[in-house]
Amino acid sequence: MPSAPHPAASDAVAWTDLGHGVTINDHAWTDQAQRVFPDDLLRLIAHLHRELGPTRQSLLADRDERQATWHAGDLPGYLPEDEHPEAHGDWQVAPLPDDLQQRRVEITGPVSNPKMVINMLSRNDQGDRADAAMLDFEDSMKPTWDNVLQGVENVREAAEGTLTFTKPASNGASAKEYTLDPDDMPLLMVRIRGLHLDESNLRVDGTPVSGALLDLAMVAYHSAHTLIDQGKTPKYYVPKVEHYREARWFNRLFELVQEGLDIPVGTFKATFLIETLPAAFQMEEILYEFREHAAGLNGGRWDKIFSDIKVLKEHNDRVLADRNWIDIQRPWMEMYVKQLIKVCHEHGAFGMGGMAPQTPGRTEELREKQVAGVVDDKEFEASIGHDGCWVSHPYFIGPAMKPFEEKLGAEGKKNQLDVIPDIPERPDLLPQGGVGPKTIDGIRVNVRVSIGYMKGWNQDLGCVAWDNRMEDLATFEISRAQTWQWLHHNVTLDDGTEVTEALVQRIFEEELDKIIDEARAFFDDAPEEVVEEQVHRFRQAAADAQAIFTEDQMRPFLASASELYGAEK
Repeated sequence: MPSAPHPAASDAVAWTDLGHGVTINDHAWTDQAQRVFPDDLLRLIAHLHRELGPTRQSLLADRDERQATWHAGDLPGYLPEDEHPEAHGDWQVAPLPDDLQQRRVEITGPVSNPKMVINMLSRNDQGDRADAAMLDFEDSMKPTWDNVLQGVENVREAAEGTLTFTKPASNGASAKEYTLDPDDMPLLMVRIRGLHLDESNLRVDGTPVSGALLDLAMVAYHSAHTLIDQGKTPKYYVPKVEHYREARWFNRLFELVQEGLDIPVGTFKATFLIETLPAAFQMEEILYEFREHAAGLNGGRWDKIFSDIKVLKEHNDRVLADRNWIDIQRPWMEMYVKQLIKVCHEHGAFGMGGMAPQTPGRTEELREKQVAGVVDDKEFEASIGHDGCWVSHPYFIGPAMKPFEEKLGAEGKKNQLDVIPDIPERPDLLPQGGVGPKTIDGIRVNVRVSIGYMKGWNQDLGCVAWDNRMEDLATFEISRAQTWQWLHHNVTLDDGTEVTEALVQRIFEEELDKIIDEARAFFDDAPEEVVEEQVHRFRQAAADAQAIFTEDQMRPFLASASELYGAEK
């Protein structure tokens, strides 16, 4: 069953001494790793770990303590007014560079896939190009060692404009070459891993290195000077922050990396994702802490729903409805993004909107329906003041761009920094239980998503195109957390059915049967051994996902550490 490697598992691994107190899992010291880790980068990583590691562990312990109080009945909320008063004064983030002034549509995807990176940084078949591309080490990429190393090399070559990919010839089709146009690329951005994730394959002084620290150090080392020499801004995304002290930690990480690479402090810019319920109550304090490097905040709606459930999982009066019912226009969700826009714009930073997760359907009718849904979502976001949004597939760049082009073009603007939503001071951001549907179809969606996603995860993928949507770690986390919470509180569905482990097991069996039938039809012309291999993978994925859904204690994340490279799964 996929999970964080047990600490004891590392005791059987041989470690190679790389100097500076850095050791690496013997299996992980590949030719590619030796290219990625020159001696001066190892020295920087060791310095960062020693400077920041103890504080990180303290911050993670603080998370556990806060969560314990919420389990005991407390609710998260705003800080006391006297705790961080300087954040609520008249201040502005450092001036934003020219290449960050327009971010109407940002496209996201795993940094480890060179074809997808090239597509994100290029125009689509309709001639549309995103304003920015976020190359992701986090929710859309499983952090295997191979994926991490390939991601670093992809970023380096993307920054240079030299990244290429060849799709081999198959089924009578000729090989296809994918290349970049260095003169027609969107703003390149990188999302690093969250504070909670350890990189199991690299240690300093015998303890695992932070995945976030490692990602930023590696990517900046291999691409920041290249971008600066081109007159471009090194730009990053930071996920899953929960408290302003964590934002302070990340700001210090940015400072130390720039100092270590002889880059003026403040050159790097970052957008922090506000995708946890605790962070929603501290947006102004979080933005203040990294104001020197701030490009804005982003409303990460999917992880936010997961966090709503996780934080309040013991509160039987806060049990949420079907995941597909919880859209951005539910009162607590709408107020959270309006608060984000207000905080950002009052202080000169961008307030970015959410993800359009659609992948193009197979029929024109379905694609037209999807486009209408994307446009409707982005019209709402543009109308309330967002400066831009995310898409997960190049096909939807144009539809997502249109509402922002119409809104901004009519006013001759590149962004909406002048728009301040009219909302109450300290609005109510707590999720509302007792409203919305709770249905067996809602469980079926959760189960079906989890089987499709877990099959990809077991094959070292962090996102999968599934039922005409891009499902990544965030949507898996919602699915398993919601089902766990319904089981935990013995929820009775709208039709009178009680949610029990037997019901969940039955739904897993039924949905697995449907998926296997679909797989057999999809691979109808494939050799029998290929079909049976796919069926086996789906069966394993269903077993793994069901075990996670029905754990006695809900784990805080699917995994909190990467797998040891070369170890048996």
